[in-house]
Amino acid sequence: MRRAVVVVSVVLLAGCGSAEPAGVKPVAWAKAVCGALSPWRTKLDTLTSQTQRQLTAQTTPSQAKQNLVGLLAGMEDASETARGKVAGAGTPAVDDGAKIAERFVRSLTGVRDAYGHARTTVAGLDPRDGKMFYAAVRAAFGTLQSEYAATALDTDKFTSGTLKEAFNEVPECH
Repeated sequence: MRRAVVVVSVVLLAGCGSAEPAGVKPVAWAKAVCGALSPWRTKLDTLTSQTQRQLTAQTTPSQAKQNLVGLLAGMEDASETARGKVAGAGTPAVDDGAKIAERFVRSLTGVRDAYGHARTTVAGLDPRDGKMFYAAVRAAFGTLQSEYAATALDTDKFTSGTLKEAFNEVPECH
């Protein structure tokens, strides 16, 4: 499964302007956003590693189902926690700051929902036929990857020297 790094690439967002927009100073906003995303990435990595260890051990389809549902629920919860913290970071004081903040939150909302859809799908699978179960799990994770990819932001459309500098300056972002 792909690591959850989609949201990290969004640090290249925003527009430049001459008047100072209202909101949170860019460095403070970057610190809050990275402070939310760093533990989120760590949690996703930990859950993925734990599940991979569990799945490589001899398990029945029922045990695999339980492990996968736990993994996906943990990823969904971690994504919601990160989403809430990013939403709580406010709006960066750059042109289009409200749009930028909203895009970050929307991206994390999409990630959370993708994990939730996959969790619901796997929880509803019948593990009695292992071959069919694992085929359905692969399909569910394929859908998860598609939904996850759909949450990615096109950062090529946005540039902000101020936010780029802020994300580069803040230790929490490295």
